[in-house]
Amino acid sequence: MTRYAVFLRGVNVGGVNLKMAEVAATFRQAGFDDVKTLLASGNVVLSSSTKAATVRTKAEAALRESFGYDAWVLVYPMDELRTISADYPFERVVEGHHSYITFVSDPDVLDELAALDPVGDESISRGHGVLYWQVARGDTLSSAISKTMGKKRYKSSTTTRNLRTVEKVLAAV
Repeated sequence: MTRYAVFLRGVNVGGVNLKMAEVAATFRQAGFDDVKTLLASGNVVLSSSTKAATVRTKAEAALRESFGYDAWVLVYPMDELRTISADYPFERVVEGHHSYITFVSDPDVLDELAALDPVGDESISRGHGVLYWQVARGDTLSSAISKTMGKKRYKSSTTTRNLRTVEKVLAAV
């Protein structure tokens, strides 16, 4: 069995409101084991004997069937998530800033995001399958990453988490 982090995109923001207890029940009914949700922003830790791509397909189908919305998730083995977090290239905590990781499943989308020009006090760095970024508090919505990721093209292949949230997910193993 592999332990996975499953990140739901756009949950409890922008009109898709899900109760995490119901999400956990849906994943258990879909055949996942040791399901645990964290925070209300769509973070799930679970176990499965299948590969990450299968977990993604199965999780998206279960969410779509149970909740009737166009569900998108990104799935990472916990060991990979640990490496992604450890590789964060900027100072992890900077006063007055947010530290984020944008998870990206489509290499072409990652290329596009990595080529963006940072705006103001924003820092961007490409990682393996992720985009690391840091932005001044209050500037998140006007940042290059945020403005770009709001477009429909990116919904199925990206989701962003605050570095603190990623650390909470890692601690939940």
